[in-house]
Amino acid sequence: MIIDTHCHLDDERYKEDLDEVILRAKAEGVHKFIIPGADVTTLPRAVDIAQKYDNVYFAVGVHPYDIEGYDRSVLEQYVHHPKCVAIGECGLDYFRLPESDEAIREEKKRQKEVFVDQIIWAKELKKPLIVHVRESSADCLALLDKHAGKEGGVLHCYNADESLLKLASKNFYYGIGGVITFKNARKLVNVYPKIPQEKLLLETDAPYLTPHPFRGQRNEPSYTTLVAKKMSELSNKPLNEIIRCSTENANRLFGF
Repeated sequence: MIIDTHCHLDDERYKEDLDEVILRAKAEGVHKFIIPGADVTTLPRAVDIAQKYDNVYFAVGVHPYDIEGYDRSVLEQYVHHPKCVAIGECGLDYFRLPESDEAIREEKKRQKEVFVDQIIWAKELKKPLIVHVRESSADCLALLDKHAGKEGGVLHCYNADESLLKLASKNFYYGIGGVITFKNARKLVNVYPKIPQEKLLLETDAPYLTPHPFRGQRNEPSYTTLVAKKMSELSNKPLNEIIRCSTENANRLFGF
């Protein structure tokens, strides 16, 4: 059984054929799905989907691109739902920053404030974090090291910065998705063997980051098998072992 630990099934691109998407995933051995929270405006749809499908769960949080909409009082309406398994995706993303130095400082400051608030909230609730890290490894590492609780979490779409491997000792896991199949993913391919097997998770980030050979098309959870096959190849371990281990890891982290 495969668990797709990060798939945006609440995205508009699944509005017309979500039943078929889930059936295709089941046919490939994917039997559980986690929809990460990204924007408060899409959260109600994620909750509705989780209530409709027995094997779909969700997280509550705000992506760094959507921090202007961050309002914990809104999120609190959903965080105690029995199918809410984590806080996030939250984190830092410095890929798109303003042009002026002052605006950059303000943007980074605001992202950090919202991120820290969600880290502390997760610790209070004893829930794991789903963390988004893009061109911000040093700051993310410092904030998680200082504020994260023993529940840890997952570094979603792990970006291959070796400094982040230090977080394995703090109960953080590493979400591996379609990027590992890309021809230009040499850094991740080289770092991947250094990740402890007991800290690996499978994800798609669907509808984004579609693995080879379907890159450029809409991603979906059935493609986790392509990611697992590449992980098997790089680990020189049987595919069923990669699937078994990543599933056990997900069960342990998210309390399934």
